[in-house]
Amino acid sequence: MNAPPLVIDRPDVVAAVRRVFHDYERALMDNDVAALIDYFWADARLTRYGIADRQLGIDEMVAFRRATPPPAFTRRLENLRITAFGDDMAVALVEFVRSDTPLRGFQSQTWVRFGADGWRIVAAHVSMIPFDV
Repeated sequence: MNAPPLVIDRPDVVAAVRRVFHDYERALMDNDVAALIDYFWADARLTRYGIADRQLGIDEMVAFRRATPPPAFTRRLENLRITAFGDDMAVALVEFVRSDTPLRGFQSQTWVRFGADGWRIVAAHVSMIPFDV
């Protein structure tokens, strides 16, 4: 039996991921720890690579998030790109500029929709480097 063709960038899926992406960003800047934890897949296979940290699995991510102080900076997002693959998977890529460093940041998140649980980040990567646009 042939699977139906994969639909890329269905507008409603891209819009849904864009909403949760911006909700996540608000929670990050507000240091809403409970919300930040809830945006991630509660599974040992979760992976998050940070600027100077790494979390393998939900337990490490929860411990990291609970130990992280509120941000003492602001962030400006640039070049947000969301690509949806089918109904239940998307990748969000964004550049950011923080108020406390001349470095440019890059963030990637892989989002998966888990039925009634909604959209969750299953993998994320954050980096900062010297970079002139």
